[in-house]
Amino acid sequence: MSLTGGCQCGAVRYRVDGELTGPGICHCRMCQKASGGFYGAYVSAKAHEVVWTRGEPARFQSSNKVRRGFCRACGTQLTFEAVPGVVDLAIGSLDDPAPFKPTGQFSRDARLPWVDELATVPERRLSYDTTGIVSYQHPDHETQAWPPQA
Repeated sequence: MSLTGGCQCGAVRYRVDGELTGPGICHCRMCQKASGGFYGAYVSAKAHEVVWTRGEPARFQSSNKVRRGFCRACGTQLTFEAVPGVVDLAIGSLDDPAPFKPTGQFSRDARLPWVDELATVPERRLSYDTTGIVSYQHPDHETQAWPPQA
């Protein structure tokens, strides 16, 4: 199996030549801050099966045990690195994240008290007109070069 992913701007891309395992979410405060969200969502790969096909992530040592990879250009979180020989990839950075439904949760004691209620939050319209928006985000597939040449 070969899966691909990368950052929002396309400066960093990767391919995984192997199986991804253990999709899960972590509620700890460090994962909240690193992801800019309510929790971090990751799936594990063997480090030797992750190939950086465009660019390399910058890294931040977020604790004495964890290093996190991200795109230096756009800030997209890409990795959580705590176990030797394993790279946990941010599920949202995969070109097709849908198959990786979390099967476990970590640090539930730090979970925000309203996370379990998110499915009940009413939908509402955006407060601005989205007509004519042109996305500069890298597409969810491999490209020869990015950004496209004019």
